[in-house]
Amino acid sequence: MYAFMRLFSLLLVAIALMLLGADAVTSLEHPGKITMRSFETIWALFNPGALAAFKAWVAATLPSVLANSVYSVLAIWAWSIGVIGVVLAFIFGRKQEE
Repeated sequence: MYAFMRLFSLLLVAIALMLLGADAVTSLEHPGKITMRSFETIWALFNPGALAAFKAWVAATLPSVLANSVYSVLAIWAWSIGVIGVVLAFIFGRKQEE
């Protein structure tokens, strides 16, 4: 379990660094404009129909407070997933030899 979670945290950090690099390159391409992509933007790049279906499902099944919370999570910068990866790396780090 520890090995899987360490690998998963490494994967999250690697994805976050790729997304941060993509944002940096896009910001360099457009001088004077800082670009930060959200989870919603990244999802829309890959499959906009699935994003629309997910939003419709959330609106139909969840109360408005929870639906707004889900929409807020989708609006977070995509590279912030690396924070979760770093936290998991610290939690599931190497075991101390006794």
